[in-house]
Amino acid sequence: MEPKRIREGYLVKRGSVFNTWKPMWVVLLEDGIEFYKKKSDNSPKGMIPLKGSTLTSPCQDFGKRMFVFKITTTKQQDHFFQAAFLEERDAWVRDIKKAIKCIEGGQKFARKSTRRSIRLPETVDLGALYLSMKDMEKGIKELNLEKDKKIFNHCFTGNCVIDWLVSNKSVRNRQEGLMIASSLLGEGYLQPAGELSKNAADGTAENPFLDNADAFYYFPDSGFFCEENSSDDDVILKEEFRGVIIKQGCLLKQGHRRKNWKVRKFILREDPAYLHYYDPAGGEDPLGAIHLRGCVVTSVESNPDVRKSEEENLFEIITADEVHYFLQAATPKERTEWIKAIQVASRTGK
Repeated sequence: MEPKRIREGYLVKRGSVFNTWKPMWVVLLEDGIEFYKKKSDNSPKGMIPLKGSTLTSPCQDFGKRMFVFKITTTKQQDHFFQAAFLEERDAWVRDIKKAIKCIEGGQKFARKSTRRSIRLPETVDLGALYLSMKDMEKGIKELNLEKDKKIFNHCFTGNCVIDWLVSNKSVRNRQEGLMIASSLLGEGYLQPAGELSKNAADGTAENPFLDNADAFYYFPDSGFFCEENSSDDDVILKEEFRGVIIKQGCLLKQGHRRKNWKVRKFILREDPAYLHYYDPAGGEDPLGAIHLRGCVVTSVESNPDVRKSEEENLFEIITADEVHYFLQAATPKERTEWIKAIQVASRTGK
């Protein structure tokens, strides 16, 4: 019998020879991980055995590259993968750890259908804490802050972070809050904005995180930007990033000129409604943006520019300016989720 497929999807993998980062179709099996250049490929580009392997997450070996985890095999070979966002990385890590544990115990991988009993964690779960901090109602409020004639958008102060941790009873006192906030900063869940907080994070202060009203921070993918003597065009361009992120992940996108398909990381924002797409292997600036206000999005059953074997789960976005974008999801469920989310954004976002 073939090994059971536990999870599959797009991840960015670091090459073992040239050390370049490239998107791959990754399949987690009960006994190993296969990775393919394309989802439609019949044979994998490589395979990582899980027996005796260890997993490290989060992995901060690559500076600003976020949501990375590392698998080290029994032969001491390191394999690095990067997810598109926090929840995706944690889902992969959770399943890989369980698969390794099942191999060690001689058990079959099975997802539990019963709820776990409520118990306090042995250590602080930074990932869960980060999600609580980003909660729209009960989390830390993102503000437009001014300092040295600069406007910092989607930011908050260091003392606001500590205030929230204490009031939320995540820590017992401000000193403990400072330790937790420093860990969040070190793992990339918080980013410094402005010279004061950046200098502290670089090691010029006693603590990397500052419990200070003049130290600014922001969440990754929050739409943060800093205005300083911006032209009107710059302000209009940056307006795209002020919307709240409602969905993100990797999809295949068809190019307009060569009609070739490439994996892109998509971030969907509403109010204003924009779908930005990025090179998943790196780069903070988007490759392009789709303004969704008044757009039409529908599933597509066939496309003359797609081979028969690759025309599953296609959908099309037609903008108000009648520009056509063809995208491909990994599964029918994922296609439906993207279509519904885009439809909501196109109706509600300006």
